[in-house]
Amino acid sequence: MVDIAKCLPFNGTTIKTEFKNLFSIVKTSRTLALFIISFVGFTLFLAFGPSSPWFTTSSDSYRSQFPSLFDYLFPNTSSPSSSNHTLQPLPNDKNKGTQPFNNIEQLPSSNNTNINYTQSSFLHANPPSTSSPADKNEKPDNQSTIADANAAVLANQSTNFPAKPDNSNKVRFKKGKGNESSVESLNMCDLFDGNWVKDSSYPLYEPGSCSFVDHQFSCFAHGRRDIGYLKWKWKPKGCTLPRLNGGHMLEILRGKRLVFVGDSLNRNMWESLLCILKSAAKNPKTVHEVPGGRYFRGEPSSSFIFNDYNCSVEFFVSPFLVRQWQMLDKNGTKKNTLRLDLIGRSSEIYKSADIVVFNTGHWWNHEKTSKGKDYYQEGDHVYEELNVFEAFRRAVTTWSKWVDDNVNPSKTMVFFRGYSAIHFSGGQWNSGGMCDSKMEPIRNETFLKPYMPMMAVLESVLEGMKTHVTYLNITRLTDFRKDGHPSIYRRYHKHGITEKERTESVKYQDCSHWCLPGVPDTWNELLYSELLVKQYKMRQHQHKFR
Repeated sequence: MVDIAKCLPFNGTTIKTEFKNLFSIVKTSRTLALFIISFVGFTLFLAFGPSSPWFTTSSDSYRSQFPSLFDYLFPNTSSPSSSNHTLQPLPNDKNKGTQPFNNIEQLPSSNNTNINYTQSSFLHANPPSTSSPADKNEKPDNQSTIADANAAVLANQSTNFPAKPDNSNKVRFKKGKGNESSVESLNMCDLFDGNWVKDSSYPLYEPGSCSFVDHQFSCFAHGRRDIGYLKWKWKPKGCTLPRLNGGHMLEILRGKRLVFVGDSLNRNMWESLLCILKSAAKNPKTVHEVPGGRYFRGEPSSSFIFNDYNCSVEFFVSPFLVRQWQMLDKNGTKKNTLRLDLIGRSSEIYKSADIVVFNTGHWWNHEKTSKGKDYYQEGDHVYEELNVFEAFRRAVTTWSKWVDDNVNPSKTMVFFRGYSAIHFSGGQWNSGGMCDSKMEPIRNETFLKPYMPMMAVLESVLEGMKTHVTYLNITRLTDFRKDGHPSIYRRYHKHGITEKERTESVKYQDCSHWCLPGVPDTWNELLYSELLVKQYKMRQHQHKFR
């Protein structure tokens, strides 16, 4: 200050002016410092305040514990580390380890439209645990990596969507053998257009291991040892079908009723699913049949209860879906007829189930129904003759109207399984028809039968319904599998099949039904896939309107 004073003029005016300039500079610096201190304090508040993720007690291991300031300034910017949703792998089949998503065939476009998105109790099934002690000790098959699986698409994620849209709903498959798919591709895929491919990981349960299999379907127990027919899976052309995970299916069914209604081919499918589910149950001893079965006005049914899951899997015998009837003819004698205008008697019992799978078809090929003479009835009128296709159309129309009028689509999901192909060669079931020499599926598609006119009639009826019905169009899929029937192995032989017994068995072979394990297991994999797709669509729908 002394040196500065020496240089200053001695008139007061100049000194005063310089001091004002100096104080102005000091004042500006103080303001700048105050701003910097305020900014730093605000930043520290954001970083260490009560709402900071650093103070969050959440145990989500996938969230970063050190979010950057960038996340606060740009909250809509997403990154893998900050996503609120992770993709869970498809739960392991406890008997097979992680399995690849199988290949399967597709369904007509009508199956992918007119989906009823009304919220259903089915769609809110609690997702299963993604691992178990057994799973942790198993190593995934290297060929199974097609399966981050969509996860279970669906099943391993909550049905609650985030408030802000993200890409977590696009569940991805891991690449495997050059293939990449997703739930979206499963949704868009025709599951019933494809081919059978060899897969040594099948069947889904061991031959002879399931006590639920009816004797006529138990080929292994009756001496069939060419197990090659068990090593095939269905491969759709446009996607990969998930292997049916019994544990996950049980979680989907928790607290629900799944009912099969139809003929003995639906019994085939019902028993297949029972075997798959029981083999996956945590405690198989808690699975039991309702004692004695049930009869409702002459129509039998059977039900199995899975106590640990509070669910039932049931079968109602109704081969035509409409009512079999008796009336008195002119001579006072009872005569059997088929009431094309009345639904089956058991319908009141199963109409409120959560999932119902219908079928009809094979009984329409029997002699009396196919000839249509003095058999079909509407009201009090019995037709002297009625074409079988017209009678079938009237019957499924009666069924469709009943579904539209009685089934609540917000609670019940309806499926219709198509006609299962038969492979009698050289006659029919009662005239020497055979299939016991067939050891492999048909490979050349030109040898497949033309599509059945009866199923075209069914499809036209389904298209006119108000209620959405998912059509499991298995006709072509089963036409390949001439090797999968019980044939001569429909009967039990104490000491195997002798030549004499074989000759006798050849006279009456079963080339209609299917060995279990076998082809009907694939029908249930298709059902499983459709359930996954429906969960996915419901999530998409909920996401869209949140």
